[in-house]
Amino acid sequence: MDKRPPLTKTLSADTFLNYYYLKEELVAFCRQYNLPVSGSKIDITKRIAHYLETGEILKTKIKSRPQVIISNITEETQIEPNFICSEIHRAFFKEKIGPSFTFPVAFQKWLKTNTGKTYKEAIAAYYQILDDKKKGRTQIDKQFEYNTYIRDFFDHNPGKSLDQAIACWKYKKSLSGHNRYEESDLIALKEKHL
Repeated sequence: MDKRPPLTKTLSADTFLNYYYLKEELVAFCRQYNLPVSGSKIDITKRIAHYLETGEILKTKIKSRPQVIISNITEETQIEPNFICSEIHRAFFKEKIGPSFTFPVAFQKWLKTNTGKTYKEAIAAYYQILDDKKKGRTQIDKQFEYNTYIRDFFDHNPGKSLDQAIACWKYKKSLSGHNRYEESDLIALKEKHL
């Protein structure tokens, strides 16, 4: 069984992409070789893979967002391009939804991808997102592989402990390939006598 190799400049891009590395490890590698460290874990991973494959440093693109200034929001106001959560938005939603309103990640994504829809539709989407969360499982984004793994571990092993789940996760991330839970990961518990 292959164990995870250290992240070095001599690692091939394919090998690198087959293993799990913490964001802190990726950032340390980038700093060591003067690669940009901005962006999500997925962005940094792509940047390192490109560097390992070509030796070239990808420049990060600075996204300039045209500023849309909103002073008054009604239910008929259209969601502006390049939506950014502001105090004006928060005040509007608290007034319409109630003082317990927050900006959950799923709702922020909905707002950012639904330019042109009305804030009335946004309120309906907010309630739908909350309802979906109550009824079932929410989607966990790819960069949160640990959270997905732990959730899936407990789905398959309801009587096990968090320490056991973490031991299996550590075992899994040391292997080549995907980081999704599999029943065979339970071998880590036998090796550690957990």
